[in-house]
Amino acid sequence: MARSWATFGVDLHLEPTGPHLRRGLTDALREAVRSGRLPSGTRLPSSRSLAADLGIARNTVADAYADLVAEGWLTARQGSGTKVAERRVVPPSGAARPRPERRRPAYDLRPGTPDLGTFPRAEWLRAARRALTAAPSDALGYGDPRGRVELRTALAGYLSRARGVRADPERIVVCAGFAHGLRLLTTVLRARGVRTIAVDSYGLDEHWRLLAAAGLTTTPLPVDERGTDTGRLKGAGAVLLTPAHQFPMGVPLHHDRRAAVVDWARHTGGLVLEDDYDGEFRYDRQPVGALQGLDPDHVVYLGTASKSLAPGLRLGWMALPPDVAEEVVAAKGGVDTSGVLDQLTLAEFLTSGAYDRHVRAARTRYRRRRDALVAALTAHAPAIRVTGIAAGLHAVLRLPPGTEEAVVRAAAYQGLAVDGLIPRYRHPDAVTEPLDALVVGYGTPPDHAWSGALDALCAALPFGENGSGIPFPG
Repeated sequence: MARSWATFGVDLHLEPTGPHLRRGLTDALREAVRSGRLPSGTRLPSSRSLAADLGIARNTVADAYADLVAEGWLTARQGSGTKVAERRVVPPSGAARPRPERRRPAYDLRPGTPDLGTFPRAEWLRAARRALTAAPSDALGYGDPRGRVELRTALAGYLSRARGVRADPERIVVCAGFAHGLRLLTTVLRARGVRTIAVDSYGLDEHWRLLAAAGLTTTPLPVDERGTDTGRLKGAGAVLLTPAHQFPMGVPLHHDRRAAVVDWARHTGGLVLEDDYDGEFRYDRQPVGALQGLDPDHVVYLGTASKSLAPGLRLGWMALPPDVAEEVVAAKGGVDTSGVLDQLTLAEFLTSGAYDRHVRAARTRYRRRRDALVAALTAHAPAIRVTGIAAGLHAVLRLPPGTEEAVVRAAAYQGLAVDGLIPRYRHPDAVTEPLDALVVGYGTPPDHAWSGALDALCAALPFGENGSGIPFPG
């Protein structure tokens, strides 16, 4: 029986042109190498395989290979096949030049990223093997737009136990992170006739831009030591909050304001969007429960694996009111949009207890870092006050008025990337002035670099009248 062409060698797309087949094949191969489509070191299919793929005589391919070896485009050695020769590829005229890489800071204290070096690779791999072994074949299909039932069931159990969320697997929708979930919700809000959404006056530019791109007007709400002022929701159809640990100010939403925002939603039909971005990480006491637990019919709970595991997983979830769940599923479309294998792995990670163990270990590690930050400031910059609760992956360092920009520049001089607070401010009225502060993320640096990062930070801070560094004004 003749062997099928589909069983031969590696695939190589070529289109020989012209009346002379050998010359056309030689020209096509030469151009593929010259343009960089076949990089140096690429192993080519055998003459027999390529001849079968192209439907031509083997000798024609062998002769073309021999011509290009003689010209220096290819190399051929007994036992190692035919490969593209090592050579410098000249880009075509008009080709886009690669952007020069920005110089990476020696230490990165920008908020928002965990210590990626502590991702539990071995445990994740074991969970992936167990999950893939147990998965039915139909799990690899297009899937339910809500996400795999295994993950939704595991999330419902975990969120109820650990965060006080009242969730049914049928009303959980898996998404590709918080931004994806928020985009789906903006589609639902627009369809419901909502045109204005209230947001914290301090927050993420990315969220404000996303809401604006969806055609929603944002109304900033003041933030103080009791969290977001939820008494200014008049005229809004929805509100986006980070009640467990306001980002970036680092304060929880006071229980009176939690009750007030739920009452507002009940009386107006508004929707509360709760971003529980780092709810597992509270260091001085048990984490405050999710706002959604007060009224699951009016609060949408959003969570992700970005802080607890890694943002690169692109896994998030929403626990939705019954009517909103149907609308979000319709907005998402007819198929699942998150990787099935990672969903199954996370489900196994949750149900096996590996997720709890990892979070507890991470909580201990980040608490040590925050304690070390406070101790370093006490010793070297006692005038700098750390504000906000002991939670999450960042702290806010209050600075003397008018010094934030200078401190950020001084930090850059020390090889330190750190964010100021003022760029994260959207004023709700004309009388409120932004605070000068640094938003210091202590999640990103690996353990071995943490002491060096603290030294660089302290060197950039104003020490006060009796120390070096940037002097206090006045």
